[in-house]
Amino acid sequence: KIMFKEEVNKLTSYCYNQSKNAGWHDNQREVGTMLMLVVSEVSEAMEGDRKNLMDDHLPHRRMIEVELADAIIRIADLAGKLDLDLGGAIDEKLNYNLSRLDHKKENRDADGGKKY
Repeated sequence: KIMFKEEVNKLTSYCYNQSKNAGWHDNQREVGTMLMLVVSEVSEAMEGDRKNLMDDHLPHRRMIEVELADAIIRIADLAGKLDLDLGGAIDEKLNYNLSRLDHKKENRDADGGKKY
């Protein structure tokens, strides 16, 4: 059984409180805006990977890994703002995926299976 709940929820709490203390939650932001900020980080990760770039702020790291970290931080911040049990949801989803037929290689490779 997979159990990351406590660690993920600690990360969620930390990211939200750090963001709140820095003033990012002083003005109300729509959930949609916060979700699109996650998308922008993923887009930046793709661009970094496509161009094989190193990160500007952490030049010893690849841009893809730093931008994915930014996406996770933004997700954790939003989950904290909404008081979501992100850790519990991740545990449940990972455990559920272990038994999903469409997550088995032979089913993905079959006609009509998931190719991505």
